[in-house]
Amino acid sequence: MTLKTSQYRSFFKNTFLILFGILSIQGTCRYSLKDVSIPPEVKTVKVFFIENKARYINPQLSPKLTDKLRQKIVNQTRLSQTNNEADYEVSGYISDYSVSTSGISQQQVASNNLNVTVHIIFRNRLDEKKNFEADLTRNFPFSSSKSLTQAEGELNEQIINNLTDEIFNRIFSNW
Repeated sequence: MTLKTSQYRSFFKNTFLILFGILSIQGTCRYSLKDVSIPPEVKTVKVFFIENKARYINPQLSPKLTDKLRQKIVNQTRLSQTNNEADYEVSGYISDYSVSTSGISQQQVASNNLNVTVHIIFRNRLDEKKNFEADLTRNFPFSSSKSLTQAEGELNEQIINNLTDEIFNRIFSNW
């Protein structure tokens, strides 16, 4: 039994329409979920500088984390950033930046963790019941054969991206 040219065309046309429909629905869902947790009356956000109050200070972390968080909020929400009083205010500080041993092999340290904790303070000026404070902690493993300075150089971007995502999700996705 052989398929005719018209049957092939029909098959490919239907397949294309189904794939197009799925992609359209997927694209629509992504768009509609973008601001799902932001009430329409909320228009502005202010992100204060995230200070570094940890015992050990990585001088790049605070400014880069603050800047990345500001960029993410502006780029992924409809909120406008302001330096005046805002509907949403985000502040916080790095409370822990330390190294701990995470693995031992043959009685020697095999791997370490760079532990970073950020204390976030979120203020919703339109609904004070939504205010919160939270500690967000992430651990970043690295080989014990590397110095802390080497590990920081390799992990800095990952640390900033992960913490930015964690803070953003905690604020806007109710995580």
